[in-house]
Amino acid sequence: MDNVSSHKHFILDGFSELGALRPVLFIPFSIMFIVSLSANSLLLYIIISQRSLHSPMYILIAGMACVDLSLPLFFVPNMLLNFLFDWRGISLIGCLVQMHFIHFVGTFQSTLLVWMALDRYFAICTPLYYHERMALQRFLRFMIPPVIRNIFIITAFVSLAGPLSFCASNVINHCFCEHMALVELACGSTTINNLVGLLAVFLIPVADFIFIAASYVVIFRSVLKSGRSGFKALDTCITHIVVISISLTVALTAFLSYRIRVGLPAASRVFFSTMYLLFPSCFNPIIYGVRTTEIRKHILKTLTCCHFIHTVSHS
Repeated sequence: MDNVSSHKHFILDGFSELGALRPVLFIPFSIMFIVSLSANSLLLYIIISQRSLHSPMYILIAGMACVDLSLPLFFVPNMLLNFLFDWRGISLIGCLVQMHFIHFVGTFQSTLLVWMALDRYFAICTPLYYHERMALQRFLRFMIPPVIRNIFIITAFVSLAGPLSFCASNVINHCFCEHMALVELACGSTTINNLVGLLAVFLIPVADFIFIAASYVVIFRSVLKSGRSGFKALDTCITHIVVISISLTVALTAFLSYRIRVGLPAASRVFFSTMYLLFPSCFNPIIYGVRTTEIRKHILKTLTCCHFIHTVSHS
């Protein structure tokens, strides 16, 4: 009976509280989407085109740019169409596919920060063995376990959401298929889903940030022991720490907004959850472009060259 009455089609109804003002959201979110695409594309182009940037640290930054470039593509275009043309419908299969890609790609925002922390640890604490330890064959032992973890955990909680019976409402109070937003519509018990969801939070972003924090504690101790000469090497870490701090703040705010519901409007939860995915995609390439000297130099050189070509062609 559950299977017969279970909804297979859903309505994405995020920010419905805004009423007639809802289409206005198209403007800020489309601006953020364009910033994310252009900034990450430029960052990737600079790193790929400049042979001097083909070192492990810059390759990892390029990896982060790939994640930040691809993540918004899985939900922002559909969200913008939702705002502008009121296209709110999505099938259960489409919802689960979107959920899987969003959460799976999203996990690599923290996983890449782990690899970046390892890169800085090897560069600062064991500089003589840096190239040996960052060689692909050696570094794969640090890359493969987190990738397997991410695949297994995300596949597990998305698979558990699929068989749930949605016999009451089919209105998802979100702009995309977020795990908790879908699960809370289920009629039966969702205890396992909630536990697996919490387990995913603690085993991926929380575990990653604990590892990152421990790595930077060791790095700072090593720099303080080495004296004045070590402080120059610390500069590259500051950029990562800024990115980590912003990512952690946005992630915690999004997580707590779904757990602490008293007095918090539904639109606020949707906003924080959306910003958790979209804001780092806009912010990360800008902070890496501004803070990383070599990347900044090449960006300015490329932009100056483009401006010169444009001026010459119109003279």
